[in-house]
Amino acid sequence: MKKGILLAASLVVAGGIAADAQSITGEDVARMRERFHSDPSVVAIQNVLTSNGDIRALALNHELDGKIDHYFKYRVNVKGITDQKQSGRCWMFTSMNVLRPSVMEKYGLDDFDFSHNYLYFWDILEKANLFLENVAATASKPMDDREVVHYFSAPLDDGGVWNLYYNIAGKYGVVPAQAMPETPHSENTAQMVALINEKLRSEGYRLREAVASAKGKARAALVKERKEAALADVYRMLALCLGEPPAEFEWRFRDRSGAIVSKHYTPLEFYAEITPADYSPENYVMIMNDPTREYYRVYDISNYRNTVEGINWVYLNLPNEAIKRAALASIKNNEAMYASCDVHKYLNRKTGVMDPAMYDYQSLFGVDMSMDKKARILTRQSGSSHAMTLVGVDTDSDDVPVKWEFENSWGTGYGNNGYLTFTDDWFDEYMFRLVIHKRYLDGQALEALSGEPVVLPAWDYMH
Repeated sequence: MKKGILLAASLVVAGGIAADAQSITGEDVARMRERFHSDPSVVAIQNVLTSNGDIRALALNHELDGKIDHYFKYRVNVKGITDQKQSGRCWMFTSMNVLRPSVMEKYGLDDFDFSHNYLYFWDILEKANLFLENVAATASKPMDDREVVHYFSAPLDDGGVWNLYYNIAGKYGVVPAQAMPETPHSENTAQMVALINEKLRSEGYRLREAVASAKGKARAALVKERKEAALADVYRMLALCLGEPPAEFEWRFRDRSGAIVSKHYTPLEFYAEITPADYSPENYVMIMNDPTREYYRVYDISNYRNTVEGINWVYLNLPNEAIKRAALASIKNNEAMYASCDVHKYLNRKTGVMDPAMYDYQSLFGVDMSMDKKARILTRQSGSSHAMTLVGVDTDSDDVPVKWEFENSWGTGYGNNGYLTFTDDWFDEYMFRLVIHKRYLDGQALEALSGEPVVLPAWDYMH
C-alpha cells in the first residue's frame, strides 16, 4: 500500500470514522434523483414548498379543526396571565403562578403578581457564585475535562426548574411586583447574561490558574478573595441593569371591599406570610416521565441548583398513567401544579391547541419521521423546554382524561388568551414533569420516594 493511502486511512480512523466508511458517489446521487422523480406528485409539492416558507401552515391537519375546544370539567380557580417577555424565567413565573391564587384569596385581591425581577437578581448572583465554586473545585482537572467544559460552556443562564425557586425564595424572600418592577434587561435578558458570562469566564480562568498550586488555608483564602472581587463586579452589573433589590418595602393595595391597605415587610417576612406551611421538598415532589430510565426510582442531577447550600434537581420517575392520576386528583382539589413540557412540538400557536396529529409532516414530505418518546429523548430530538402551570383537565363519561390545560406566561396575546390546551395523547408524548403534593401519589410512588437516589452527572440529557 502506498504511503499516501496509509496516511489517509490512519486519518479516517483517528477522526472517529470507521475504516469502511462510504462517501456519496455519483451513482448514489443518480439513484436519489431517480427515486425523487418516481413520485408523480413531487412537482406539485415542490412548487408549493419552494413558494411558501411556512412549513407548519402547509402541514396543518385540518381534520382537527373545531374538534378540540377549551372547556374543562375540572379547573383550578386561577385568574390573570403573566408575561415573562424575552427571558428564560418560565420556571420562576410558573413557581409563582402556582402560589398567586392563594395570595389573591388571602388578601381579597382581584389581581396580584410577584416581582420576578427581584428574585431574578438573586438567582443570577447565586449562580455566579456557584460557578466560581465549581471552577475552584475542578481547578486540578484539565480544561478539556467533561465537567470543566460543562461549567465553562455556560457559566450561568436564566433557565431552571422548581428547586431553584425553592432555594432562592427561601433564602432571599419574595416581594410584590411594585416593590421592584421589571426593567428592559429583566424582560430581555440575552445581552446582560452574555456580558456576565464573559466576565465569569475570564474570572474563572484566572481563578483556576491562581489556585492550581495553592493548598490548605492559603488556597481557601485565595478563592475567597478572588471570588469576593468577582461577585462584587457581578453585583454591580446586575444592579445597573435591574436596580437594587429592596431590603424592606411598603405594600399598598386596594382589596375587594375598596379599602386601601398598607403593610410593611422584609422580603423574607412576606415570603413566610404568603407561603403554605408545608411548602418544602418533603411534601412537594417533582415527578417525571422519562422512559429511558427505570420507573419508580428517584434520580438526583448532581450540582443542578443555584445556591451552594441549596437542593439539587431531584425527581421521581413514574409512568404517565400514575402521573395523570395524581394530577387529576390535584386539580379536583383546586391545586394547580408546576409543570414542564416540550411546548413547541405540534403546537398550533393561533388556536393554542397541542396534539401529536396537529401537523402531518410525514405526508407533506413523503418520508417516515416516526420516533417514540424514548428515542426522541436519547437523540435530543425532544426534551423539556418550557414550564407552565397545569390548571385544568377534561374527562370522558368514565372520568378518564381527554385533554388538559396550561396557564402560560407569554401574555394574553398567545394561544387561547394566554392558556394552552393539549390532548391526552400529547401528554403521553411531550409532558415531562410536575411538582405535586405527595398526598396525591399512590402507595407505590410514596414507597419509591424512600429509595436511595440514582445520582446523574451535571451534564445529563435531562438537564
